[in-house]
Amino acid sequence: MSTIKEEKQHAHELVERLDAAQLPTAVRFMEFMLLDPVARAIATAPIDDEPVTEAERQAVAEADEWLKHNKPIPFEDVLADFGLTVEDLKNQKETE
Repeated sequence: MSTIKEEKQHAHELVERLDAAQLPTAVRFMEFMLLDPVARAIATAPIDDEPVTEAERQAVAEADEWLKHNKPIPFEDVLADFGLTVEDLKNQKETE
């Protein structure tokens, strides 16, 4: 059974053997592996190919107009309105 140190060394050796043209893809793959689970889920989610409705267009226009006159509300503040924190969300995901 390999140790973590041996596995990392093997990974380094594999990276060294890559052709220059393969390197960008390998780097993107490793970066993808290091994403948090939510970011990875978003990155791999299927494309939303449903047409945008008139109601959705209107909602976006209203939000854009609101942002012209107001500061965005941080996500942490929205969570706090519900008595939650970002840490609560992370813990919820880990227990599922």
